Amino acid sequence: MRHFTRTFLFIISSIIITSCSSTNKIATLKPEPDDASPIVYENSPSFINLPISIKLKDIENGTNSYLNGLIYEDNTIEDDDIEIKIWKLAPIRILNENASSSNKITTILPLKALIKYRIGTKKLGIEMYDIREFNLNGQITLSSNVALTNWRLKTKTEFKSLDWNESPTMTIFGKNMPITYIINPALKLFKTKIETKIDEAIEKAMDFKPNVISAIEKISQPFQMNEAYESWLRINPIEIYASDAKLKNDSFLLDMGLKCNMETLIGVKPETKFDASKIVLKAVTKIPNQITANIIAVSSYYDASKIMTKNFSGQEFGSGSKKIKVKDVNIWHKNGKMVVALDVLGSVNGTIYLAGLPKYNEEKKEIYFDNLDYVFDTKSKIMRTANWLAQGIILKKIQESCRYSIKPNLDEGKKSIMTYLNNYSPMTGVYVNGKTEDIQFEKIQLTNNAILAFLKINGAINISVNGLK
Repeated sequence: MRHFTRTFLFIISSIIITSCSSTNKIATLKPEPDDASPIVYENSPSFINLPISIKLKDIENGTNSYLNGLIYEDNTIEDDDIEIKIWKLAPIRILNENASSSNKITTILPLKALIKYRIGTKKLGIEMYDIREFNLNGQITLSSNVALTNWRLKTKTEFKSLDWNESPTMTIFGKNMPITYIINPALKLFKTKIETKIDEAIEKAMDFKPNVISAIEKISQPFQMNEAYESWLRINPIEIYASDAKLKNDSFLLDMGLKCNMETLIGVKPETKFDASKIVLKAVTKIPNQITANIIAVSSYYDASKIMTKNFSGQEFGSGSKKIKVKDVNIWHKNGKMVVALDVLGSVNGTIYLAGLPKYNEEKKEIYFDNLDYVFDTKSKIMRTANWLAQGIILKKIQESCRYSIKPNLDEGKKSIMTYLNNYSPMTGVYVNGKTEDIQFEKIQLTNNAILAFLKINGAINISVNGLK
């Protein structure tokens, strides 16, 4: 009996010693996440200045590209005894009609003309005609009022003068008559047609929608602000506002503004939300210079989990021989709180579940978890297996790493944004400039699959389009 007792005590002691020296296993009940649903959140629109500068030289080049060669032809000589063909002789010139005048341009069209003039009569069924042919050159001067209509610069052109470089004569009924004296009255129809042709050419040349849409499409492509944090800025256009075109010196100025949603996302490069068919141009009287950009930082739980896992790298929690390391972190949303699952190795193996409310530290620019505590079922298991892990000091140390700093994102993001606000050119003729003030935190909102941080940036962003190619 005494021998049995000694044997029993030895076995019990061995079990206790073995239990103290070996690793305990935590088997806990996982708090299941809420049903996943798409990220839906309210976003306050931002406004970006989009001034467009169109040089008269660009209008001139565009008009010349659309108006070439034969520009007028009248092949019927029987109705008025005149047959005319007119060609553009040299490039059209477009000038500011008057520096102090409002929105009027002068168009000078050099031309050459082939004119056939018929002299004669028809008597008793017998035609007796003499056809004379003349080659003339000169220039037409036109004046145009310019306005912005439906993405295009439109002109209303009026014929001002037709000046021939020479004034040849021919003998009619024994008298020398200037040919231009006969021809000019016959050009009334030509006058109307050339006005229309100039207007049509300028309208076609000055369709700046493709350039503006291309520029907006470029800036709507998400660009990476921070490689380490895998953060991206995405601009989602909504509407474009435009004021009246104004002629100043050698350029037309169009004040435009882009209404858009701006957001930052963390993880893989997001897809663009740009849809050219949904961009609407609206007329306004004034575009504000100072803007407010409302940005939403979208951090999916998966991506935030990866960053928190990095926070725990190389750290041990505990004291003496009782220590654990956090190998992996996963977080999700449950009943308005965040669940933080820590996979641990060491004196205790298993998964520890913590729950708390995300908060934002304005001074440190970081998201942290307030009132973080063990999930009840986990706590009971800890107390039965490794009571030391349930101590508040261990939880406090763990909580210090359960935080997600967005300060590097904000600082690097602001630095990255400034590289795009210093004469950045996403495409030929398009330049982005601007300035920003400090980024202000607004609030945090939880969804079933992401943490949303609402931020506000005051400043000014200008996207200038110089020239239409």
